Parts: sequence; C-alpha cells; structure tokens
Amino acid sequence: MAYDIRMAKLVSGETVIGKYDAGAAEFRDPAVLQTVPTQQGVQMMLMPLGYPFDNDFTGKVSMQHVIYEYKNCPEELQTKYMEACSNLSLSSGGLGGLGGMNLKGAKASGLLR
Repeated sequence: MAYDIRMAKLVSGETVIGKYDAGAAEFRDPAVLQTVPTQQGVQMMLMPLGYPFDNDFTGKVSMQHVIYEYKNCPEELQTKYMEACSNLSLSSGGLGGLGGMNLKGAKASGLLR
C-alpha cells in the first residue's frame, strides 16, 4: 500500500512527518523531525510525536493544528520514516547524497551533513 507521506509545521512549532489522510484531513502516525547541531554539521532525528512517553508511531494530528505544509518531502526522509514506522529496511543500498541516514536506538533516525 502506498502512503501519501507529507511534512508540516504545527502551530506549536514542531515539524512533523506522517501519512496524510485527505478524507479525514489529518496526519496519521506522526513523527517529530528535530534538528540537533553537531561538530560535523547537523543531525536530524525522527521520533514519535509522543516521545518519550509513547515510543510507537501512532496517533493523529488534525489539519486544524497545521500552520504550514511543506511543498516537498525528501524521498530519503520518507523512506527513513517508513522504516522507523514498520521496523523494516526499505533502503536498496545507496545513501542518495544524505551522508548516511541511519536508524538509531528506539526508532530514531539520524542524518549527518
């Protein structure tokens, strides 16, 4: 089943990625995208929206709570999101210029650049 994976900024200021459901006007199984500065550049972390109290990618976010919807969501980020949600590896080998996006720990993924 193909999902419509989208990225949006919530009114709370968090950037989320999730499976968009146009009929219900909501994001399902949302993940928060956080940027953490490192000595090598920036690391991006994907975590469940309810982390640290909810370690699973579940829940819904109504479009009423979205202030901005990004026009594009990078394909590599969509792949890592689906891997984190399903616990399956969908990558076919190449890093695609993202500098090594890897799953880390409890369903969090990182990106160094």
